[in-house]
Amino acid sequence: MPDYVVEFGKDGRGAAVDGRLDAAAFHRNHQAIWAVLDSYLRDAAGDVLEAGSGTGQHIVHFARRAPRIDWWPSDANDAHLKSIAAWRAHANLPNLHAPQRLDLSDPAWRAKMPGADPHRLLAIFCANVIHIAPWNVAEGLLAGAGRALRPDGRLFLYGPFKRAGRHTAASNAAFDDSLRAGNPDWGVRDLDDVAAVAARHGLLLHDAVALPANNLIAVFSR
Repeated sequence: MPDYVVEFGKDGRGAAVDGRLDAAAFHRNHQAIWAVLDSYLRDAAGDVLEAGSGTGQHIVHFARRAPRIDWWPSDANDAHLKSIAAWRAHANLPNLHAPQRLDLSDPAWRAKMPGADPHRLLAIFCANVIHIAPWNVAEGLLAGAGRALRPDGRLFLYGPFKRAGRHTAASNAAFDDSLRAGNPDWGVRDLDDVAAVAARHGLLLHDAVALPANNLIAVFSR
């Protein structure tokens, strides 16, 4: 397991008997996140990868809301993969596939993703990953997305971001300090830096949608 993984279930919120984990953040943000995704994916069909699915709750919600899309969860943590599989079994949705083990720090992760080939991806959704991981994880995610997305595909990155080198809220600045104190390779990323790497892989920042709790969804397109 990569050493950058933050594991759900270590915060006192234990797993259900079947392994399902419950993330408090899901209950706070899933509706706002889906409102943005739905504005782009409504009536679409194709394959969507969630890069770093955590507990698996978000992708179950998305699969239920968009039955014409095939949803592919992934993670690099054993407890998360077990939770995702348990939520999938609990939901019993035909368009939600088994979780895949992906290490986003490897730029070739797309080539190691089974099942969705030969189709290119309609979208990639990644929430709360790149600030709790070394920078090479963001670089690997963007490199793989540049190879994986079809011509009309989108990459959605959710989480806190700096804008033009500045935090958007005092709470984000404090959060950034706490992350870097725990691991100097972590931290809230500047959206300009992310966009610069994305551009090298053929992806342009299309929009940045403000969401509650000083988070954004950055939307990248070809």
